[in-house]
Amino acid sequence: MNELLLKASKEFDVRFSEVDSMNIVWHGSYALYFEDAREEFGRVYGLSYQLYIENECPAPLVDLSFRYVKPLLYGQRARVDITYRNTRAAKVVFDYEIHLSEDDSLVTTGTSIQVFVDRGRNLMLTNPLFYEEWKRKYNLL
Repeated sequence: MNELLLKASKEFDVRFSEVDSMNIVWHGSYALYFEDAREEFGRVYGLSYQLYIENECPAPLVDLSFRYVKPLLYGQRARVDITYRNTRAAKVVFDYEIHLSEDDSLVTTGTSIQVFVDRGRNLMLTNPLFYEEWKRKYNLL
């Protein structure tokens, strides 16, 4: 397999509503930053949530992890990088890094795993056709 490395990035400013009383980004805000990155990835590569909906095949998160390297503070500008991790299994896996814009220092890393479910919300054990077609487009099969 000669795979492409599929990556996207999104810059953001840390807002007051995202920090705790210590002026540090609240841990729950990282899930939103990763969500923004998944939406950006979908926009860039055509794997949007709308595509899942149109194919009646949602892909809920089943695992979301973070590793905090250093604090992210109110008012800082940062960038979240998302990288698609190819797998043969019927799931979508992304790796994330958040870097400060001012010096590109690493703030946080993480991973998310989504699985496919059918209309009845039953776990799908094989990749849906639309996802196979998407993978074929990027030489990921």
